[in-house]
Amino acid sequence: MQKQEKEKKEAAIFIRGLYKSFGNNKVLRGVDIEVEKGENVVVLGRSGTGKSVLLKIICGLLTQDEGTVTVLGEDVKSLRTRQLESLRLKVGFSFQGSALYDSMTVQENIEFPLLRNFKRLTKMEVKEKVDSVLNAVSLIDSKDQYPAELSGGQKKRIGIARTLVLQPEIMLYDEPTAGLDPISSIEINNLINNIKEKFGVSSIVITHDLVCAKTTGDKIVIMFDGVVQKHGTFVEVFASKDERIKSFYDYNFTS
Repeated sequence: MQKQEKEKKEAAIFIRGLYKSFGNNKVLRGVDIEVEKGENVVVLGRSGTGKSVLLKIICGLLTQDEGTVTVLGEDVKSLRTRQLESLRLKVGFSFQGSALYDSMTVQENIEFPLLRNFKRLTKMEVKEKVDSVLNAVSLIDSKDQYPAELSGGQKKRIGIARTLVLQPEIMLYDEPTAGLDPISSIEINNLINNIKEKFGVSSIVITHDLVCAKTTGDKIVIMFDGVVQKHGTFVEVFASKDERIKSFYDYNFTS
């Protein structure tokens, strides 16, 4: 018991016995996941298995029916509104669709969360922070462009930069390579790894892309029907004799 409490305290994200239903639809059915500080954990599963619901519960956009979700030592469900807002500043959410504002330039898109949350920053401080994250995603020369002028891969990278500018301790990536060509996907996978190394963030990567999982995951969690079936390294998970895991590999893996 003492060991478990120590692990809970040191983990960036600690989830135990997580249940979530929508009416009669049982989406999550007793999920246990831990993300250590500085670790990338990939959560795999087919569409509808509860992966995105999991992310929304972690950042307090949804509330679980049962179970514990602790993020950076905070019990998310028990937080009041201001406490939750404060925690969310430490948790970056990279949306599947990038969620950029079409009427804003790249620079304005990245400035937006800074100006909204840190009103006392000087113009020079804002510029330095924006340039820093644009350099991190290798798109400093695109700062005056609009989202419509960017490729799908560039939009993903700008979306990640806008999340990084708040200097989160945790990154949540929702299908980061969805809809991208193989070269852009490789760039995003490398970026996820570079962000972990450069910024020291802990991450959960939601995906069904096994190349992404193999490239970015320190640990893999595979879910079916709202239940974690296996976790471990990529090799350990896919050495399983479970027919569902084997078929998931055979159908999806492309390298």
